[in-house]
Amino acid sequence: MSRIGKVPVVIPTGVTVQIDDGNMTVSGKKGKLSRRVPAHVAVSVTGDRAVVSVDSEGRGNLYGMYRTLLANMVKGVTDGFTKTLEIVGVGYKAEAKKGALQLSLGYSHPVVFPLPEGISAEVETNTVIKVAGIDKELVGETAARIRALRKPDVYKLKGVRYRGERLVKKVGKAAGK
Repeated sequence: MSRIGKVPVVIPTGVTVQIDDGNMTVSGKKGKLSRRVPAHVAVSVTGDRAVVSVDSEGRGNLYGMYRTLLANMVKGVTDGFTKTLEIVGVGYKAEAKKGALQLSLGYSHPVVFPLPEGISAEVETNTVIKVAGIDKELVGETAARIRALRKPDVYKLKGVRYRGERLVKKVGKAAGK
């Protein structure tokens, strides 16, 4: 039995959780999210709490995950999620265009990264990008795809990295005798 799955999800005021035909829909001030729920996982809403449980056949290996997914959906429609990326390197920069990011990452051409539906990107300085949205998975995936355009180099410590990501610089090739 999952200890996380047993804890009820607190639903703040202004957020509604609806369960119908295997779909769980959460709507709030920032938007609306929906997710399919397997047949053996049951979600019940009573007042300002939602409880995730499983059927009696003992297939309880997913309800902790679905409880966490529901909690992330509730947090997303109330507060939203952000990931901050930093660009390190001489001449590396980012620009926000309508529905896309234009990145100069040391290639011979600028890289245009189209943003998925429901994701916004704000360029604070020309080397700091904030990716925001209500879907935690989509925010994380988009940030990872931007980071993959120029992964951090452990020899020169340049590239796109998450804020707070620590890189350990590797020693280059030793000079011959």
